[in-house]
Amino acid sequence: MKITLIGYGAMGKLIERLATEKGHAIEGVIDHPYATNDLAARVKGCDVAIDFTTAEAVRRNVEACMIAGVPLVEGTTGWNAQREEMERLVGDADGSLVFGANFSIGVNLFYRVVDFASELFAKFPEYEAFLEEQHHSRKKDAPSGTALKLKEVVSRHITNDFSVSATRAGNIPGTHRVGFDGTADQILLEHLARSREGFASGAILAAEWIVGKKGFYEFADVLGELSDER
Repeated sequence: MKITLIGYGAMGKLIERLATEKGHAIEGVIDHPYATNDLAARVKGCDVAIDFTTAEAVRRNVEACMIAGVPLVEGTTGWNAQREEMERLVGDADGSLVFGANFSIGVNLFYRVVDFASELFAKFPEYEAFLEEQHHSRKKDAPSGTALKLKEVVSRHITNDFSVSATRAGNIPGTHRVGFDGTADQILLEHLARSREGFASGAILAAEWIVGKKGFYEFADVLGELSDER
């Protein structure tokens, strides 16, 4: 599989290493803010592009990949307000895109655990839900995309407002907690990221899956299909 990397920061470099170890070829690396048509020309001919840049660049990157007819794995967060517009761009181009608030397989399984727990605790209103997330000080969006996704999952079952807090400090690894607090006790579910490798591996898995498909998908769709096959 021939991959073009859009963005060559820590995640881009890690994806390059892991993809190469899996036998994929890095067709190109885009680390300059090209205009849309120039970017489209540079990604054209690869099997898939993987984007880990900034929220401000997402629209340009999506549009360029749709012009080039290249499937896109969108790993950047902070663009949720533009989701309908991005879906329209992909649909109008008959293209393909898979995105995720978090490409960690563990986090996406964590979503399912939280969904089950929220459904259960919704039957016992004496327990109040809360959500906490922590990241290093270099992370810009707060709450994180993962926290917003967890809020969406909990809100499927618990309609009362609940606290969502975000901390940015030092070198804290990505940490997400969903809790249910009652008079006598507290139940706490936690996901702690040890390294970026989980995110990079998930992005490569999504890239392998999206090639040859059409449509606008969330990474949970990928894992749902793959888990059904196991």
